[in-house]
Amino acid sequence: MISQTYALYKREVLKLFRSKYMWLMLVAQPLMWIVFFGNSLAGLPRGFLAQYFGVENYLAYMIPGMISISVMTMGMFASMSLVFDKRLGYLKRVLTTPTPKSAVFLAKAAGAMTRGLLMVPVILAVGAVLGVGYRVNPASMAMWALGLVLAGLGFSALFTIFTVNTSDVHAPGVINNFITMPLMFTSTALFPKEFFPQWLRVISDFNPLTYITELGRNALVYGMPPDIKALLAIAAFAAVTITAGVAVVEAKLEAD
Repeated sequence: MISQTYALYKREVLKLFRSKYMWLMLVAQPLMWIVFFGNSLAGLPRGFLAQYFGVENYLAYMIPGMISISVMTMGMFASMSLVFDKRLGYLKRVLTTPTPKSAVFLAKAAGAMTRGLLMVPVILAVGAVLGVGYRVNPASMAMWALGLVLAGLGFSALFTIFTVNTSDVHAPGVINNFITMPLMFTSTALFPKEFFPQWLRVISDFNPLTYITELGRNALVYGMPPDIKALLAIAAFAAVTITAGVAVVEAKLEAD
């Protein structure tokens, strides 16, 4: 199964590197978010930012959140790739071989996770150009990198679970909106939890996007030691979604 998963994953990566439009999206999407949304709050007083955000520059607060959001949204491509393989007949050819359905699922999840990770250096570079100063903690950086991999796989699995039994090309986009918008605005990716009403804080405490974002802030912005509890929360999320994804794919994935 490992060799089959790797072969399918390699195909996902090759599709990515051969698409100039995918590369354009990997660069343009975070660039627009950072330049326009990030700078829309550039006028906030430094004292206010220091008190509530823990930074003197909102962009520094936003960069880890933007990376988390990008890794999450790239998960949509796992389900989108699966839908297109169905419509093009490629999945039917794969499933006539001894390849397990779970190998198809894991390769799609790993491919989408790779897309998300490729956005990380782009976002960090844009932040540096715009004046963000990083206070890097090496141990926290290593833990954050592992967390990004787990989160990428977890979100990819989550998207695929909801689209595994459809060949409708519109389904991944619809599911993307239903998942990413609530997770983004109930996390600390863009604003601190102190701004939330109590009921929203409770939701944020169960939001995996909050934990991967805070890992990134510890590693890049605050220079703080690693938070093992945050990593364990992300690992639990990934374990649940991947396990559920394998079960759903094995039960419901069909070539048509």
